[in-house]
Amino acid sequence: MPRTVITGGAGFLGSHLCDRFLGEGHEVICIDNLLTGSPKNISHLMGRPGFRFIKHDVTNYIHVDGTVDYVLHFASPASPMDYLRLPIQTLKVGALGTHKALGLTKEKKARFLLASTSEVYGDPQVHPQDETYWGNVNPVGLRGVYDEAKRFAEALTMAYHRYHSVETRIARIFNTYGPRMRLDDGRALPTFMRQAITGEPITVYGSGQQTRSFAFVNDTVEGIFRLLVSDISQPINIGSREEITIYAFAQEILQLTGSKSAIISKPLPKDDPKNRQPDTTVAETLLGWRPQFTRAQGLELTLAYVRDMLDQRA
Repeated sequence: MPRTVITGGAGFLGSHLCDRFLGEGHEVICIDNLLTGSPKNISHLMGRPGFRFIKHDVTNYIHVDGTVDYVLHFASPASPMDYLRLPIQTLKVGALGTHKALGLTKEKKARFLLASTSEVYGDPQVHPQDETYWGNVNPVGLRGVYDEAKRFAEALTMAYHRYHSVETRIARIFNTYGPRMRLDDGRALPTFMRQAITGEPITVYGSGQQTRSFAFVNDTVEGIFRLLVSDISQPINIGSREEITIYAFAQEILQLTGSKSAIISKPLPKDDPKNRQPDTTVAETLLGWRPQFTRAQGLELTLAYVRDMLDQRA
């Protein structure tokens, strides 16, 4: 039975990966300090054969008994609200956490996958973004704590690959959504749904003409799994090509929920990317991967989750 370590495994995306790898017959060791993750995300796995949870800060030395076949490094605050609130922790987990996770991988002679991000492209001057684009990032801006942490993590991952011959994979993940997202994490999709359902005004930043491309979590997990078991060490975009403006997306959420909420505008945050759309040619060609869920399908599944969460709060 393969043994897989998932850092940040109690987070939104990490918990779905725990589900997937258990379903693939792996023993899963979930490591999380619960800074932004939640025990609720993995409560259904506690006590399940093959699953183990370790509460630990991965910026410190990581010890795991026995063999390890795969290490997936997903520990990091991932929403602007979180990494602006936790800037030093975000930098530390991108730098020290990646170093410790790679050290574990090297020690165990395992294979490593880094959860990188479309934010390495910054506010892009190339559209859509492909893996050859080096990005347009403000290293001293507020968002730089996340963008540069992930860029450093990619550089460190490739250094371990080249210098130590560690098997590594890098997934540049674009906007992903689905059940287990935190409703208060500040990201557009859960915020819009929560506001629409509760009748609050929907807050759009700037003109709302900035674009995003939303991928359903099941599709993202499939792409990550295929990348891990491939032999590709170069960074690979994992995301949806289906681009939409934030204003149009807000209107879509209003229509989906039947809400009468007004759409209001707030000032655009500094360095907020104007466009975000992946070129997924490499993933399609080398991994045979492309999203299977339409946005309409994914939003219906996510809306059911959001309604349930709001009902539990009531």
